[in-house]
Amino acid sequence: MSQTPFDALRGAPNACQATPNVITGGQPTAAQLAALKAAGGGIVLDIRDPMEPRPIDEPAEAKAQGLEYVNVPVSSGSLGDEKLEKILGVLRGAGQRPVFFHCGSGNRVGGAMIAYLMLDEGMEEDDAVEQAMRMGLRSPEYLEWGLDYARRHLKQK
Repeated sequence: MSQTPFDALRGAPNACQATPNVITGGQPTAAQLAALKAAGGGIVLDIRDPMEPRPIDEPAEAKAQGLEYVNVPVSSGSLGDEKLEKILGVLRGAGQRPVFFHCGSGNRVGGAMIAYLMLDEGMEEDDAVEQAMRMGLRSPEYLEWGLDYARRHLKQK
């Protein structure tokens, strides 16, 4: 039986199959990126700041594996609609290509995924928050970032 993209990333911190084509989690290893590509992965969406310490040169490693690498740096105090719209643009534009969406632990990812789950997957607010917590969300600031964006944009629909 062949490995799925989620199977390839199962050992990453807080790895979670968020939707059929979006896997979330924390910092991957080089071996996990190679396994992701072998399992059909297409995009790595990294929202860590490039200056954050990390065990591998992730952009180079992703490129060497033939994965598309996108970085949208998110950190406390630098949140806003523009960053969330860039993240949503990548998730929405992926089509059928599996996306590994990560930060260091899944905390920041959880905040952004609240908006995606509510706006794009039609999930109710409580369910989206519960899912985000499973992904690693722990920060009230990132929780409010995703909720505020989703609430404002749901009213526009």
